[in-house]
Amino acid sequence: MPINKLALVRYKTIDNCLQNRFRKWTLEDLMEACSDALYEYEGITKGISKRAIQLDIQNMRSEKLGYNAPIIVTDKKFYSYEEKNYSITNSPLTQQDLGTLNEVLAVLKQFKGFSYFEELNGMVTRLEDKLYKQQHKGKSYIDFEKNELLKGLKHIDPLHKAIINKKTIEITYQSFKAKLPQAIVFYPYLLKEYRNRWFLLGINKKGFSTMILALDRIDQFKEINTEKYQKPGFDVNTYFENVLGVSKMPNQKPQMIVMKIIKEHAPYIITKPVHPSQKILREDPDGTIFSIEVIWNFELEREILGFGEQVIVLSPRRLSGKIQARMKHTLSKYSKKEKSN
Repeated sequence: MPINKLALVRYKTIDNCLQNRFRKWTLEDLMEACSDALYEYEGITKGISKRAIQLDIQNMRSEKLGYNAPIIVTDKKFYSYEEKNYSITNSPLTQQDLGTLNEVLAVLKQFKGFSYFEELNGMVTRLEDKLYKQQHKGKSYIDFEKNELLKGLKHIDPLHKAIINKKTIEITYQSFKAKLPQAIVFYPYLLKEYRNRWFLLGINKKGFSTMILALDRIDQFKEINTEKYQKPGFDVNTYFENVLGVSKMPNQKPQMIVMKIIKEHAPYIITKPVHPSQKILREDPDGTIFSIEVIWNFELEREILGFGEQVIVLSPRRLSGKIQARMKHTLSKYSKKEKSN
């Protein structure tokens, strides 16, 4: 039930009055107090009717607003709270409000590397404790894809702040191929998530080359206030627009990739496109031909191979040949294993 601004002023005024137990409050007293409040806050000179105050008290008592205010009448004329320390501000949320907040929180908690989501978590927990102290907490019916063991999540929040504040940083980084970590002076521009892994896009001061660093390979980093921050010379927001995944070489151009998926599995790529550039070119009796316009990288090959026998690459021929070669190599591995057994 939506509450307008004037009603909120009246509810708060009545609440303040009834919390004052050193005075007995009649309907006329509450009318006068609400009229004064409306004049003070909204400049309204027209008084409030007795009927309006009675309806306000009725709403505060009911479950409509989630207050369930214990308002009682003594001597058939004086209004007060039956509970000494009650206030409508102690229970600002209805059960439906709290349920919605908890659902939103469940989504936000997936990004727990950001500090302000942790603060929100604490806030909702406190509200939940006030409203449901005596009730059993419900189960979650949403299970998000996540990897609790993934390293590097602690870097998300400070890196995000470094990007916002345009800070140059020094990163101690060790790639999978390197034997030892190395120090990199880096200008960070964008955090990117792909398949539960986080990456940092930016420029390496040495050679001024564009780099994409995996957060789980960052050992530590620190801000360098003495090193001037260099702004990007490209559009950061569109950098990954034509990429499946995160791998991209400087000046690499996208290609038109045409594939065919068997009829039984066509609905999967129709309802969940492989890439935003996906277009359905033709539907044949035995399958659907579609295209995507992306850069040829490792993630693209892995995505195609993930479809197995359900998808074949029609063009470009070089990519088709590469996929065939990788599948043959995989089959040869199985053949060797069977012979050894």
